[in-house]
Amino acid sequence: MADTGTETPRERYRAQVRAEIKEHAWEQLATAGASALSLNAIAKRMGMSGPALYRYFAGRDELITELIRDAYRSLADTFRSAAASGPDLRALAHALRDWALHDPQRYFLIYGTPVPGYHAPDDVTAIAREIMATLLDACAAPPPDTPAAPFHTHLDQHRRWADGHPAESAVLHRALTFWTRLHGALSLELAGHFAGMGFDPALLFGAELDDLTGASAR
Repeated sequence: MADTGTETPRERYRAQVRAEIKEHAWEQLATAGASALSLNAIAKRMGMSGPALYRYFAGRDELITELIRDAYRSLADTFRSAAASGPDLRALAHALRDWALHDPQRYFLIYGTPVPGYHAPDDVTAIAREIMATLLDACAAPPPDTPAAPFHTHLDQHRRWADGHPAESAVLHRALTFWTRLHGALSLELAGHFAGMGFDPALLFGAELDDLTGASAR
């Protein structure tokens, strides 16, 4: 973040307007989804002309990129804080759920249905890999009785997503299992699919976490 003490009034004003544009964009995402994001509609809400707003964001994709970058950075920082006292899968899991429940639209923007025609730039995907690296570090000591699996061999040959992390294939497998199962429970909860089923989603999430960390067997 820029040092506000050295910013000019014009730069501060520009930053304020960009922040307001993003606030309206989040409101649009909450009601219509990312595919319906409209800069012209945001300009109208702000009492600006469309061309005036385009001086702050060159187009829809640039605005989406900014929102996605903010969301990934927020989760990466959340994970870093959760892991500050050492790698801990349970701490990461609870941090992920708290972060997602605090702002479901932010969660769905990066882990929901991809925006048609949109491709994130390299700096955004680098933040996503930072999140995964924190998870891989926490998975670095799999249970000693973890059996070898055919998928381990596959992962040894398809580990580009790990971005050079030296984790063994069993660790990669554990991280993917953790990531997919917890995101599955979270996505269903946030989308309201558990509504009316009569159970507490937090307890389901905890049960999944116990199973993933071996706590349920103790």
